[in-house]
Amino acid sequence: MSDSNKKFFISTAIDYPSDKPHLGHSLEKIQADVIARYKRLQGFEVHFSTGTDEHGLKIQRKAEEAGKNPKEFVDEMSKYFKDAWKSLNISYDDFIRTTDERHEKVVQKIFQKIYDKGDIYKGKYKGLYCVDCESYYLAKDLIEGKCPVHKKEPEIIEEETYFFRMSKYQNTLIKHIKENENFIIPESKSNEILNRLKEPLQDLSISRAKVEWGIPVPLNKKFTIFVWVDALINYLTTIGYPNREFETFWPAEVHIIGKDIVWHHSVIWGALLLSLDLPLPKTIFVHGFLTVDGGKMSKSIGNVINPIKLVEKYGTDPVRYFLLREMPPTQDGDFTYEKFEDRYTADLSRGLGNFVARVITLAQNSNFQFSISNEFSNSNFQKITDKTWEEYKKSLDEFKFNEALVTIWRLIGFCDKYIEQTKPWEESDKQEQVINDLLLALSNIAEMLKSFLPETSEKILEQLKTKESKSLFPRLIS
Repeated sequence: MSDSNKKFFISTAIDYPSDKPHLGHSLEKIQADVIARYKRLQGFEVHFSTGTDEHGLKIQRKAEEAGKNPKEFVDEMSKYFKDAWKSLNISYDDFIRTTDERHEKVVQKIFQKIYDKGDIYKGKYKGLYCVDCESYYLAKDLIEGKCPVHKKEPEIIEEETYFFRMSKYQNTLIKHIKENENFIIPESKSNEILNRLKEPLQDLSISRAKVEWGIPVPLNKKFTIFVWVDALINYLTTIGYPNREFETFWPAEVHIIGKDIVWHHSVIWGALLLSLDLPLPKTIFVHGFLTVDGGKMSKSIGNVINPIKLVEKYGTDPVRYFLLREMPPTQDGDFTYEKFEDRYTADLSRGLGNFVARVITLAQNSNFQFSISNEFSNSNFQKITDKTWEEYKKSLDEFKFNEALVTIWRLIGFCDKYIEQTKPWEESDKQEQVINDLLLALSNIAEMLKSFLPETSEKILEQLKTKESKSLFPRLIS
């Protein structure tokens, strides 16, 4: 039921592969995957991109520490990220690497285009640079003289550079943010950016003379392009810029990113797009950070959670479920093995698992031949299921993943009570209708779970023998 006019471009941030992926990297990939799957079910042609951001001083130094050249290093590290997303069943359409030749061509073309417009000029820059952030900071932005994100003292870097006239677009950006309430979600992050924009916007140093590992500036090969400019342009490369095909997917419907890079995606990226005379992305959705036992994940502490190993122990869908159900979408959330196992047991094993087993067993042990219809015999059951679909769709449209799951589990709870009240294991005039209603409810639940827990959904539908049925899709599409 695809409509060629229904296009939907969703992206995650591309990960910096200076180390192997941890569970925190997984969150936005799973969130984006849910939305991508949901939109495909609604008949959209979806382009879902993720990838790795492979240039910069930090990568250069990490490769040296590992005794490898930078390309060897990122080739190895990028594979770890691909393997992690495969284990989590992430249905991306493109995994873009900033070392791809296609990307280098686009970055240089865009640099030249902005230069030709008069938005790039040469000068000298001296500033405080955090290598881990790959960003300059003003002294007032530091906390006790340290990077607010990585808690390290920045390096003082002074060099000849090319500047991007970012200041030129300050007022346009402020106006856009104020007039588009969904441009940055949540509102608190939008307000943070507006507060920062009360100060005069500085022009951006967009080249490096002392960083060899990067894309050369087309005007002067002794410089490389600032890694953040290089990275942000991936969103255009992945949809075929500058070929006309990119226009079918741009502007992006949503960039899903972490709270530490909102400035880069709203102000730096926004200004670059304005310079290119391109519309800004419709929404920048900002998620929180994942902590472990209340603290930041750290190799030195030894609390880094490897997503692949977690999947190997518990399975793909339980890991997806925990991150989507336990994490408030726009706030920080905490992982502990105790919380994980409690949620797994209560919601998946006892909740969903027991309900599926009960309904399938009731159907198998009865003397009826069931044909799951699209209507409930019990009008109250119909109302509650319709209301569940309505709340489910509203929650997903607002990126409230946890609330969508709460809605589904509320329906499961209703079904469990319905079983206790009607006692369908006992022969009665309504036994067939009751079991058929339960089978229909289960098929609806399986459809709702398609975006969240695809493997689980498929197993349920296989047991119901409705895997190929399209009869329930209109509920989701409408």
